Amino acid sequence: MTVRKPLIVGIGGTTRPGSSSECALQCALRTVEAGGGETRLLGGEFLSHLPIFNPANADQTDEQKLLADTVRQADGVIVASPGYHGSISGVIKNALDTLEVLRTDERPYLTDRAVGCIITADGWQAAGTTLTTLRSIIHALRGWPTPFGAALNSTSPLFDATGACNEAKDAWQLTTVGEQVLDFAKMKART
Repeated sequence: MTVRKPLIVGIGGTTRPGSSSECALQCALRTVEAGGGETRLLGGEFLSHLPIFNPANADQTDEQKLLADTVRQADGVIVASPGYHGSISGVIKNALDTLEVLRTDERPYLTDRAVGCIITADGWQAAGTTLTTLRSIIHALRGWPTPFGAALNSTSPLFDATGACNEAKDAWQLTTVGEQVLDFAKMKART
């Protein structure tokens, strides 16, 4: 009997290639892969081409369909956002708003999925308020935020040239988020 690997989808980044939030997301996804999960990244480049969600428009673009179909298949999700003025970025909010198209699914929105939250922000206050905002949105989408959410202070460089964390405490946070999402997906699969 072949057991399917849990699929964990990463949504995050900014319009800037190599952003700290996308690097953080990639670190967490590597943890998922090392633990036996399959991953898919919908990063900043993808998100920057995602049209603004309009609930009055029944027609979906190819990008909106790809986002919806990928999340529909997911056993877990990790969302990484920069902290912009104490909240999540517009591209992340737009991606999460686009999940409204899942409202009539058998598993609406993010139902039955653990969602890891990662924030990178230029200071601790912005990191904290942004993490709280993201957790509230995940709850509204019926997702289960993991017990631990990563908040990284980007006032100093977070990653080296290879994409590895410069600080052990940041690596621990991202590893913890990846492990918790994967562990939950595995537990859910056994029920």
